[in-house]
Amino acid sequence: MGGHIDPTRERFGAFRGLPGEGPIHMLNLVRLRDQAVYPDGRRATGAEAYAAYGRDSGPVFRRLGGRIVWSGDFRLMLIGPEDERWDRCFIAEYPSAAAFVAMIRDPDYRNAVVHRQAAVLDSRLIRLSPRPPGEGFGE
Repeated sequence: MGGHIDPTRERFGAFRGLPGEGPIHMLNLVRLRDQAVYPDGRRATGAEAYAAYGRDSGPVFRRLGGRIVWSGDFRLMLIGPEDERWDRCFIAEYPSAAAFVAMIRDPDYRNAVVHRQAAVLDSRLIRLSPRPPGEGFGE
């Protein structure tokens, strides 16, 4: 069974159909392949291919107002499947859902995404609506 790498047309439509303006946060959990799988057969590790994705997509991400608001290193799955691990964990902020959509449609981003597709074995991308932090759980 393959991993989750790209959104389906239906999920992307649901993403675009959510109400609300203003900033969005995208929680990214990424598991990399040991060896990248490029359609043209070029050789790289998954980490090297993902770094190329970051390098090539970064200018588009920043031009559209994106920024990384949180990043961390995975250590242990305390609650959840014990064999699940993530190589990259971060939250990207976009000024709006429209900015995220513009990034996905940008020709330079589309050229960069080939590296992500080659690098990623499995991933989760979760859209969040940012809220001010509270004093405790559930606030």
